[in-house]
Amino acid sequence: MFDAGEAIRKLVLHFARFSGVAPLARPFVGGVGAILMLHRVTAQPIDPDSANRHLVISPHFLDAVLERMKRDGYTFLDMDSLVERLVSGRVRGGRLAVVTADDGYRDNLLEALPVLERHQVPMTIYVAPALIDGTALLWWDLLETVVARNDVVTVPTADGPVCLDAATEAQKRAANRRLGEMISRRVAEADRDRFAIDLALAHGVDPDRSRRDLLMDWDEIARIAGHPLITIGAHTMHHYNLRRLDQPEALDEMVGSADVLEARLGTRPRHFAYPYGFAEAVGIREVDLAREAGFASAVTTRHGLLQPGHANHVHALPRISVNGRYQQIAHLRTMLSGVTTPLANAGKRLVTV
Repeated sequence: MFDAGEAIRKLVLHFARFSGVAPLARPFVGGVGAILMLHRVTAQPIDPDSANRHLVISPHFLDAVLERMKRDGYTFLDMDSLVERLVSGRVRGGRLAVVTADDGYRDNLLEALPVLERHQVPMTIYVAPALIDGTALLWWDLLETVVARNDVVTVPTADGPVCLDAATEAQKRAANRRLGEMISRRVAEADRDRFAIDLALAHGVDPDRSRRDLLMDWDEIARIAGHPLITIGAHTMHHYNLRRLDQPEALDEMVGSADVLEARLGTRPRHFAYPYGFAEAVGIREVDLAREAGFASAVTTRHGLLQPGHANHVHALPRISVNGRYQQIAHLRTMLSGVTTPLANAGKRLVTV
């Protein structure tokens, strides 16, 4: 299936690499390191046309990434050490790296951890307690299933039903994008799961198809939290878009997630990841709230490398997505050169919010 946006991004990556721009640009835009963002790490086959394929990489690719970065001179740190290095200014001339993973997928324990152990690389996993409890859904996974199993998806709206064609692969991709936009903009965060469940039932899909088993349970969270390479961070209670909540509720989502994780694991999380993490999900208010909630750092999903100036923005740190659509070492090395950071951020090298 052709995806124009993806094709353009790959064209840019190839141009930067083969033109020689990436290595030439590194001294000027390469920064002092990178925070890598993972979600799932599994060798289990996934549909190459899946709307959520960007969330999945293979253990083999993760192994290759860590090996290549170590050969390129990167020092892998845990999040505490990175923040300390940033704030103290001990970053210039270095290549620092931190590995993070969002949501608490079970394959982080079963398939990613053995790779990390082989390389002795630490990782921070950001956990939303309601996802682990099963009281919040992986709604993006459930909606993809609805689209995959139907040729037409009828969506109720305040202005009447909207019918999305989903007979062809191209139409399914468009329908998934449209559904994601609708649930993110027209459905209140507290109503999000109910919306997804009702849509699934109306289209003959068992809501349990949200695949709760993709995530670790609390016993597994405790098990991986006890590993010397693993740090558990907070990711709100319900994986809500914080920018769509009023201020007290947004703060409650942050503090409440830390409270539950501390009660469950015995240690209060010091680090935070904003759900979704893009501009429509986190702004200056959310950064201030993360600081007020007592977190030592917070990460977005903004594309960018670490700069010395991030010492003043440790609650708005960018990340580099290690993405299932771009499982090539050459693509990652191009991103790590820094050349794609200003391209993705209107010319900015210091990416915050």
